Amino acid sequence: MQVSKRFLALLEQQLAQFTDRPDLQALVVYVAVPETSGQPSLVAIGHWPRSLALAERSSANNTAANARRWLALRDDSLLLGALRVDADRWPWPDSLSERLEATARCLTEALRLDLEQQRLGRELSQRDDQLRLLVHQLRNPLAALRTFGQLLRRRLDGDPRNLPLVDSLLGEQRQISRYVEAIDHLTDAPALVSSEGATAALLLPPALSQGETQTLEQILRPLLDRAAATANLQGRPWQAPTELPAWQGDGSALSEIVANLLENAFRYSGGGIGVHLNQNQRLELSVWDSGPPIPADERERIFAKGVRGSSGSSLQGSGLGLALARDLAQSLGGDLELVVPANTINPALPAEGNAFQISLPLQPPS
Repeated sequence: MQVSKRFLALLEQQLAQFTDRPDLQALVVYVAVPETSGQPSLVAIGHWPRSLALAERSSANNTAANARRWLALRDDSLLLGALRVDADRWPWPDSLSERLEATARCLTEALRLDLEQQRLGRELSQRDDQLRLLVHQLRNPLAALRTFGQLLRRRLDGDPRNLPLVDSLLGEQRQISRYVEAIDHLTDAPALVSSEGATAALLLPPALSQGETQTLEQILRPLLDRAAATANLQGRPWQAPTELPAWQGDGSALSEIVANLLENAFRYSGGGIGVHLNQNQRLELSVWDSGPPIPADERERIFAKGVRGSSGSSLQGSGLGLALARDLAQSLGGDLELVVPANTINPALPAEGNAFQISLPLQPPS
């Protein structure tokens, strides 16, 4: 069992404080190392005086055989190590006994934290290795999908009915590749210690969040085509906007927001689904459905990380989509809110159902 250099430095400081005690012959700190037999053995990792040979000679010259005592470094029932104390008398004076016991408690806690940090470090390293392996394995089928899609597109050249489907497939393949690359970059990010009670940010990792400026047509068209195909397969009414305003902004962020809202609408709601756009002082984009309205007591809670509404409790999901969408909308200088019923936004929308409305400034923030 190895300990860190930081723990050894603390150990040296703790033992050096006893230089004012002439009644101490030696102090030796051991860690418990598990053996194949299941029984731990003690290995010395620190001592005072600095020379272990001097410490052993001082102990051998000690005429009081019963002056050696051991203080266990124990975490509940687990033996982490021991502090050996060689003194010229027993029992120890109260002042010495209190200092030795305080040192043993300090070393126990420090050793426990040091071993826990090493365990977590090993687990993190194993997780990173597994992520890298998965990313490596995913690249091959993604490359094959791209190749087959390009070959199919070449065969369908001049077929205006089916060619857009192949283009949509190739677009989805590129998006999945972006996610795979983002996962690969996560293993390069250093682990940061967060303050107590702090919550991790939900914004996209750097590989995904640094989106280029795109027009609303470029951002929404692939998502609207995907939604139309999904609605057709499910036999559900679908209503897309007839015109797209001349708005430009962060394509990655807005596409992630709309994609999450559309996915939730198809997964959790019933009835028709659509996208409504309005541009006045701000760009307002709403994803609406004509399904049962979300209960009033859930309408704000579902935006919290890990919280899901009662309508989707029986379905698979992480409860992160709305939290991510609101965070991204606010990072763009806007917001995301739930409007019930949908026709509150526009009388032409359903009198029941839900509408998630994104409100964004006309000019993207600098």
